[in-house]
Amino acid sequence: MTETLMDRVLAATGGGRPAPEQNAAPQVEPPVGEATPAQVDEVQEYLDKHGDKFRASLPSHVPYETFQAAVAARLPRLAGCTPASLRMALLTCARFGLVPDGYEAVIDVQGNKAVFIPTYKGYVRLMYRSGLVASVHCGLVHECDEWEVRPSAPAPDDFTLKTRPDLSDEERGKALFAYAFVVLKDGSRSQVVFVNRAKAGQLRDEWSYAYTLAEQSGRKDSFWHRDFDHMMLKSGLKALFPWVPTSAELVALVEAEDAGERGDVQIVHAPRPEAEALAAEAERAHRAAEGSQDAPARPLVKRTAAGRRFLGKKQRGGRKNRER
Repeated sequence: MTETLMDRVLAATGGGRPAPEQNAAPQVEPPVGEATPAQVDEVQEYLDKHGDKFRASLPSHVPYETFQAAVAARLPRLAGCTPASLRMALLTCARFGLVPDGYEAVIDVQGNKAVFIPTYKGYVRLMYRSGLVASVHCGLVHECDEWEVRPSAPAPDDFTLKTRPDLSDEERGKALFAYAFVVLKDGSRSQVVFVNRAKAGQLRDEWSYAYTLAEQSGRKDSFWHRDFDHMMLKSGLKALFPWVPTSAELVALVEAEDAGERGDVQIVHAPRPEAEALAAEAERAHRAAEGSQDAPARPLVKRTAAGRRFLGKKQRGGRKNRER
């Protein structure tokens, strides 16, 4: 029998879920975003104190004021996170030149830790920034759309899609699968890749630590719970990477996201050379601030990094000796 990630997490955290007690009061999580004015002031003071570090981390094309405004708008949600995890998440986000505004990236809350999560639009942004592709195309095919896949036909007849822009999302019906392809600089088109709901669910069950812990705890508040269609679309986009040119920055973004899924330090994957010094400092602060806190044991996951399932041998070659 195949051992799933859920099996490994349950084994590592006690062997199974406890049976619910009769008439027991339900465990209610505090509402997301609920924070006292003192907590908000404390985090704002912290960000002001480290403003120079965030400024230095951002590439020149991202104004610090834009980055800070996005963070400040989400302070109530982040106020309960430990300072060490918050700093690491924000520095990682800044290093990739993404703004945590919910459009390109999100600073998510997992327990009392802040975690950097790029959206599929963040991946698209880095694909364009690489200069290796002319255009990126990805989307969802819904029940009411007209589509046809003919793998043996030449592009663009191998995949055709007709949608109804006049219909609302509800009228278009359930999202069936995600597709993704790029047009290269020479005008040629890449292979089209598809990820349907079953495949997305398989990837989620096998690799998403955040989803597994949210299921185990009964919170059901991971990104997979909150927006399955978005995660299916992002899975489709990442499944395209073995078939198209990818930059070192894009590969590093996959590895940083996977590190966040596992609960590991993310900034070590940031693309700039000086990130190593920041990573060492951040990890020391992380351990000092959180070492005494109780945390669920990590699942006995495969040592192969989750993101590498999306990367071909060519992209992995320079990293195969790196310790994860």
